[in-house]
Amino acid sequence: MTFGIDDLPVRDELRGKSPYGAPQLDVPVRLNTNENPYPLPEALVERITERVREAARDLNRYPDRDAVELRTGLAEYLTKTTGHPLDVSNVWAANGSNEVIQQLLQTFGGPGRTAIGFEPSYSMHGLIARGTGTGWISGPRHDDFTIGVPAAERAIAEHRPDVVFVTTPNNPTGNAVPAETVLALHDAAQAAKPSMVVVDEAYIEFSHGASLLPLLDGRPNLVISRTMSKAFGAAGLRLGYLAAHPAVVDAVQLVRLPYHLSAVTQATALAALEHTDTLLKYVEQLKAERDRLVAELRAVGYEVTESDANFVQFGRFADSHATWRKILDRGVLVRDNGVPGWLRVTAGTPQENDAFLDAVREVKKEQST
Repeated sequence: MTFGIDDLPVRDELRGKSPYGAPQLDVPVRLNTNENPYPLPEALVERITERVREAARDLNRYPDRDAVELRTGLAEYLTKTTGHPLDVSNVWAANGSNEVIQQLLQTFGGPGRTAIGFEPSYSMHGLIARGTGTGWISGPRHDDFTIGVPAAERAIAEHRPDVVFVTTPNNPTGNAVPAETVLALHDAAQAAKPSMVVVDEAYIEFSHGASLLPLLDGRPNLVISRTMSKAFGAAGLRLGYLAAHPAVVDAVQLVRLPYHLSAVTQATALAALEHTDTLLKYVEQLKAERDRLVAELRAVGYEVTESDANFVQFGRFADSHATWRKILDRGVLVRDNGVPGWLRVTAGTPQENDAFLDAVREVKKEQST
């Protein structure tokens, strides 16, 4: 008799669920996980080596529990790039933005509490909510994937969630959420509960518009979540962070595990922050490639969602998974996110994008005959 997960005393809300993940297949071109395709520059690799070597001398000791130097560096980066002054008291860091989200839900969600997100959006919000015992509510979007303010306000007023998630640019659709919409949802959330509003800006460096970080002023229940995985080209580092009122930073420390950020992680992130200017030049290249993908896909005859991220959602397909397979058969891996009729492609290097465009042109021609 086979013993499996269903035979374990797993919590009811986790039964029948699947773990988050994208296919990791050995193909010539992988454009399915929104990674930055450019390896870190050699000068940064050398600086990481130096900083990690220094950290290694003290690995017999626990790392800085509060990551003060790193948080100070992140605050300086945010201040420099947004023009909004922050200091160490406004910033918290963790192992990827997913751990940031988890800590926020452990602090402000949990059993007997709820969170709402406007789907389709980043699926980890709902998965982490369930993992922390937080009830999950799927809020509405228009057919063009924008958030309709009146409908969203009604959902917040009806459900009175403890946490509201807004993702901008939105994953997987790529469209940005206007500041006016975020302000309206924030105000609705404060009138209903009040509750925490988390703005997930994982892809904000790729946006045509500005960060919503200045909205933090006078709004202690607003949180901006960020990551170093995308713009910094450091997906393997696993470093996420948030900006918020100092009281929020104090609150999440109630649930963080002791010494949760290793000395090696902190050293590597600090090295990356020293090379911000160089890394952001890659972002400009990727923005240009993203815009090229949008134009070329539309020229071929595909429908494309406006994108402010480093990826593009395109369609529409009668059978999106079948189309995904046809593109894969041509050596290019894109993402089937489960949004009916749509697929998502990450902006890669020019050569990778050329291979993708050649593949979808062939598929379009095949499907048109």
